Amino acid sequence: MRRVRVIPVLLLHNRQLVKTIQFKNPKYIGDGINALKIFNEKGADELVVLDIDAFNRKEPDFEFIGQLVSECFMPLAYGGGIHTMEQAQRLFSLGIEKVVIGACAISQPSLITNLANQYGSQSVVVSVDIKKDWLKRNRVFTENGKKNTGLDPLTFAKRLEELGAGELIVQFIDREGTGKGYDLVVLQEISSTISIPVVALGGANSTNDFLKAIVEGGASAVAAGSMFVFKGPHKAVLISYPSPKELKENLYSYL
Repeated sequence: MRRVRVIPVLLLHNRQLVKTIQFKNPKYIGDGINALKIFNEKGADELVVLDIDAFNRKEPDFEFIGQLVSECFMPLAYGGGIHTMEQAQRLFSLGIEKVVIGACAISQPSLITNLANQYGSQSVVVSVDIKKDWLKRNRVFTENGKKNTGLDPLTFAKRLEELGAGELIVQFIDREGTGKGYDLVVLQEISSTISIPVVALGGANSTNDFLKAIVEGGASAVAAGSMFVFKGPHKAVLISYPSPKELKENLYSYL
């Protein structure tokens, strides 16, 4: 039996907690700080906060991030609007443990290397957002799934490892918020090709999806959004996280 990280992912829009489906139509679901406090109480392994507005801004919302950090008692990763070493340094000084790089991994690949050299690769995460194009090819997208970079995810993942990224969040846009499970084929291709940890995100609906991501997809950790903020077929808002007993019985005991 081995233990793997199970990570809630919170999306912020104008400092409010939202949830999307396939990166579209953000739905307000509550206060981000209150959600963070609940995950504290439930003993989440770590937390990822992604500001989905930040790519339109010149820098992260440092004031609000400071408020989040002050309430967080678990490792916290933040992504959104990080363009410079100085911005990353400020985030680390606030107490952020990992920075999540998005579009800048393409436009400024040297940022990854510089961050890894300065703070260690374990502090540098890159979000690889994957969606099928009109020819049904898997491609890397940026700007909340609106811009097709034309990059092949597997080739891109290899390059990110070479640049010094310490971890990848592999996010499946077509499955995000749907509860249809992760894309295990793409996940396995990436996980088996690179040696750095891969976090699966986009489509989880149960601990069984987590198990498949680890066993069949080769992921090192699993993450989810909707699964932790919605309950039941009508998607009533309810912040939740599997208990240690549930994780042991339904996940860890099979690993």
